Amino acid sequence: QVQLVESGGGLVQAGGSLRLSCVASGRTFNNYAVGWFRQAPGKEGEFVASIAWSGVRTNYAESVAGRFTISRTNSRNTVYLQMNSLKSEDTAIYYCAGDRFNRGSDFRERYDSWGQGTHVTVSS
Repeated sequence: QVQLVESGGGLVQAGGSLRLSCVASGRTFNNYAVGWFRQAPGKEGEFVASIAWSGVRTNYAESVAGRFTISRTNSRNTVYLQMNSLKSEDTAIYYCAGDRFNRGSDFRERYDSWGQGTHVTVSS
């Protein structure tokens, strides 16, 4: 497994933007797909976005499509989540996860490495 560390969370007003980063370390990150998931207070966790190793294939939840963009820089072992037009309902802890089989799925069970999460709070 790789170790994943998220950063970039914080407090932002509705309509604002944040960029989250997920940095991998440890064993090789080669061929890993990465997904972002989130968990809001009192709610179940949900899929946000995923990106395959190549960076060509991406997938988004309907609730964030058109507002969030996932990207990666493999030379830096880093995956980003650009979040624009933030809404209060985007408030959650955001986690990045790695899938060594490069499936880029929206099923959390397919991810075998998880970060500790970063808090995002959107004030209305």
